[in-house]
Amino acid sequence: MKPETILIIDYGSQYNLLIARRIREFGVYCEILPPNFKESDIADKPIKGIILSGGPASIYEKNAPALNSLVLKQGVPVLGICYGMQALCHSLGGRVKRSNHREYGRAPLSVTRESKFFKGVPRVTQTWMSHGDSVVKLPAGFYGTARTSNTPFAACENPKQKIYGVQFHPEVAHTDRGAAMLKNFVFGVCGAKGAWTIRSFVEDGVRMARATVGKDHVICGLSGGVDSSVVAALLSKAVGKQLTCIFVDNGLLRKGEREQVEKIFGRQFKADLHVVDARKLFLKNLKGISDPEKKRKVIGHTFIRVFEKEARKIRGAKWLAQGTLYPDVIESRSAFGGPSATIKTHHNVGGLPEDMKFKLIEPLKELFKDEVRKVGRELGLSAEMIGRHPFPGPGLAIRILGDVTEERLKILQEADSRFIEEIRTAGLYDKIWQAFCVLLPIKSVGVMGDQRTYENVLAVRAVTSLDGMTADWAEIPAPVLAKISNRIINEVRGINRVVYDISSKPPATIEWE
Repeated sequence: MKPETILIIDYGSQYNLLIARRIREFGVYCEILPPNFKESDIADKPIKGIILSGGPASIYEKNAPALNSLVLKQGVPVLGICYGMQALCHSLGGRVKRSNHREYGRAPLSVTRESKFFKGVPRVTQTWMSHGDSVVKLPAGFYGTARTSNTPFAACENPKQKIYGVQFHPEVAHTDRGAAMLKNFVFGVCGAKGAWTIRSFVEDGVRMARATVGKDHVICGLSGGVDSSVVAALLSKAVGKQLTCIFVDNGLLRKGEREQVEKIFGRQFKADLHVVDARKLFLKNLKGISDPEKKRKVIGHTFIRVFEKEARKIRGAKWLAQGTLYPDVIESRSAFGGPSATIKTHHNVGGLPEDMKFKLIEPLKELFKDEVRKVGRELGLSAEMIGRHPFPGPGLAIRILGDVTEERLKILQEADSRFIEEIRTAGLYDKIWQAFCVLLPIKSVGVMGDQRTYENVLAVRAVTSLDGMTADWAEIPAPVLAKISNRIINEVRGINRVVYDISSKPPATIEWE
C-alpha cells in the first residue's frame, strides 16, 4: 500500500529539496515532480496535498512554467510558495507585476488575519524573502493573511477551496517559524497522519521487491559503499538466494576497497559474491578522455558490459539493482524535461546504455542519504559500514582532472588513504559528510632535499552536509591540515603541493567533476 503523499511541484527553486526534507522529518512521505507531470505519474498515489515550489522565472516570461491543470483537479489542499503563489494567483484571475522594491533576505512578516496556516505563529515573525515579482490583485474568493513593509499580499488564502499562498520561504531555517507553518499545512489543512517511518519503508520495500522480481534472479552491483551495501541487504531480506552480488574492480576505487568488500560480504555476510577484475579494460576505455561527462558515459557503459558478461554465468538473471538515491534523480531531472538546470549527470541515472540487457530495480531512489543510513541500521548493518562517506559511481576517474592513467590513479589512491587516516585520527571523520582528494591537471615548482621539483598539485576537499544537496566546507583545524599536507608530500611520490578547497555548495558542487 502506497503511503499518504504530499506532492511538491518543482518550479526550479534552489530550496525545493528543503521542502521535501522538512515534510519527511514530520513523518509524512513526499515526492517531487516537474510542472509538466502527467496523470499517470500520480494515478496510484494517495495524495493528501500539493505544494508548488518557488523558482527563478517571472510569470510573464516566455516559456515560464505554468500551473498544471491537474493540480486543482485533485481536490486536495494546495500551497504555493513564492513563484508557486504567483502561478496560482495568475491562473485563477489574480494579477502579478514586477515589484518597485524587490525583497531578498530577511523580512519581518505581520500576520493580519486568522489562518490555519499561521496557527501558533506570533503576529510578527521573521521570514526569508527572495522575489522580484509580487501579487498585486488577489483572485476572487481569496483574501490576504499577512504582509511585509514592501509586499501587501505576503500570504493569502481561499479557505473554502483550501488554497494557500505565501511569498516567503517557510522551508528555510531563516524563517523563524517556518517548520510550524508547514506543519500547520500538512497536518492542520491536509489532514496527514504522519505515519511514514523508515521501518515502514523497509517493510514496503521488501514487499515491493518481492512482487517486482517474482521468481527471477537479481544482480546487485556491489561497490562496498553505503548505497550499494544497503541495497544488497534490503534485497537479501526480500529475495534471499535469488540475489547475487557482483563486485567489479574497475581500478578506480579507493585503496584497499576490493579487499574490504571481499572480507565483509564474502566472509561476514556469506553472500553469493562474484569478484571481477576489469581494471585493464576500464583504463583502456578511458584512455585519452578528459571530459567528465564522457568519463561518466564510458564508465557506465563499460560497467554494464562487464556485468552482462558475468551475468551469463548466473541462471535466470534478469534484474540489475542499483543504489540510485533521490538527489541523483532530482539533479539529473533536466535530462527528462524538468525545470532545474543539469549540473552533472549521475552514473546511476544518466550513464546507462539504451540496449542494456537488464531491467533496473532501484529500491532506494525515493530516499535521501541520511534516510538510506537509517534503512541500513534498520537492516542490521554495522555502524562502520553505514557511516562511510559517499563515493561516486565513476570513482576516482572524476577526481582525476584530465586523463586517467595507472600512474595518476596510484598517486591519488595513496594520497587519499593518508588524508582519510589523518581525519580519522583527529576524530573528525564522523563529523564530516564527505572527504576526498582531487588530483589537478597542473604541476608546480617545489624544493625537496635541496632539489628543484616540478610535480603534481593535490586539492583536499571536506564538507559538512545533511543530504548532499547543500554543503559547507569543513573547518578542519590548521594543525590537522598541516599534518595532512606534510604526510602526503613526504610519503606520496609525485606531489609537491597540497591546497584546501573552501568552496560551499552552492555555488560549487561537492565533487569537482
